[in-house]
Amino acid sequence: MKNIDPNEISNSVQKLPALSAIVVELLSSIDQENIDIDDIAKKISYDHVLTIKTLRLANSSFYGMQHKISSVHEAIVILGFRNVRMLIATSAITSSFSATELQNFSFPSFWRHSIGTAVCAKEIAAHIGSNQEYAFIAGLIHDIGKLVLATQYSGQYEKTLEYQELHNCDPLIAERETLGTDHSAIGTIVAKHWKFPEEMQLAVSQHHPEEGEQVVHLAGVIHLANIFALALDFSNDERAVVPKISPFVWDNIKLDEQACNQIFVSSAKKFEEIAQILIT
Repeated sequence: MKNIDPNEISNSVQKLPALSAIVVELLSSIDQENIDIDDIAKKISYDHVLTIKTLRLANSSFYGMQHKISSVHEAIVILGFRNVRMLIATSAITSSFSATELQNFSFPSFWRHSIGTAVCAKEIAAHIGSNQEYAFIAGLIHDIGKLVLATQYSGQYEKTLEYQELHNCDPLIAERETLGTDHSAIGTIVAKHWKFPEEMQLAVSQHHPEEGEQVVHLAGVIHLANIFALALDFSNDERAVVPKISPFVWDNIKLDEQACNQIFVSSAKKFEEIAQILIT
C-alpha cells in the first residue's frame, strides 16, 4: 500500500474546519491569570450551540449542582472558568468532524473512547495534583489523528483496519506498516494547527511511548488514561485491546492499587452522562 506523504497530511489538516474565534480565544487564555469573565460569558452566549451544551453539562450530575444553572455567566461563576473553558473546547472539537461510512470504524465508539480517556485523565490528574483541565482536553484529542485518517483517507484507512484485524496487531503497527505514519504523528499536526498548548501537543505525540521511552508528564497521564478507558470498555468496541502500561510511566505517575480502583469507580460513574451530552 502506498505511504501517505507528510506534506499531503499537512495539506489535509489545513482543510479541517477552523475552531471558532471564541474557542481559539479560550484556548489561548489557558495559561493567563487575569480573564474578563463578563466579556467571555457574553461572547460564549452569542454561540447558541456552545451555550446549550455548556448549560446541559453544567446541570448534569457530572458537577452535582444543587440548583439549576440558567446562564453561561452563572456557569462560569459556579463551576469556574477552567471547567467551562474545558467544556466549550470539548464541544467545538467533537463537532469538527463529519462521520463517513467505514466498515471497520465506528465514529460513536471513537468519541466514547476519547471522552472516556478524557474523564479518566481528569480523575488521574486530580489524584496526583496535576492540571485537570489540561488532562481532560489532552485526553479528548489524544486519538484525533484517527479521525483525520477516517475522514480524509478513508479508503487507505479501511485497508489499515483490515490489516490490523488480519494480523491481530496494535493499531500503531498496522498504521505504520500500511501508511508509513501513525495517528499520534498526524494528531500532533492537528494539535499544532488548532494551536493547542505545546504540552498537549507532546501528550498527543507521546501517549504511545516506545519501550524505554521517557515522556513528558502529561503524556504519561494520557497513556494511563487511554489504557484505563480501554479496560473500562467505554467505547463498546469488542475488538479493542488493552495495551501494556509503560514501566517508565507507571514508575513516574505512582498510583497505588487503591488509587486506581478509586479512579476506575469515579470515571465509570461520571462517564455515561457526559458522553451523552457531548456526543449528541
